[in-house]
Amino acid sequence: MEISIEPGSPVPPYEQVRGQLAEMVGDGRLPVGAKLPTVRRLAAELGLAVNTVARAYRELESAGLLETRGRHGTFVAPGRDDAVDRLQRLAAGYAAEAARLQVAPEMAVSLVRAALDAARPG
Repeated sequence: MEISIEPGSPVPPYEQVRGQLAEMVGDGRLPVGAKLPTVRRLAAELGLAVNTVARAYRELESAGLLETRGRHGTFVAPGRDDAVDRLQRLAAGYAAEAARLQVAPEMAVSLVRAALDAARPG
């Protein structure tokens, strides 16, 4: 699993980890059932604080991409469907483009919310 952190990036480290893991899940490099490194191990490998990696894992778990099985570890979650996978790939591309353009994550999320609101019928 290749994750790289850009120290000078305007994107916070937890978001860099979250985005790269989400992209790997979305494109199949991390298949359903794949076991992820422990939070402590990944933090040590990346030279990050444990809480930084833990936040990325929590956000991915909240999004339904990962599941934690207690002492057994963290795994890529099953049960996603094609629509969610497709949206995940599009979201990963959007996030990468926002980072490339140096758009703050809060602004990028606001733009998505506005687009979703505009797309609602009625």
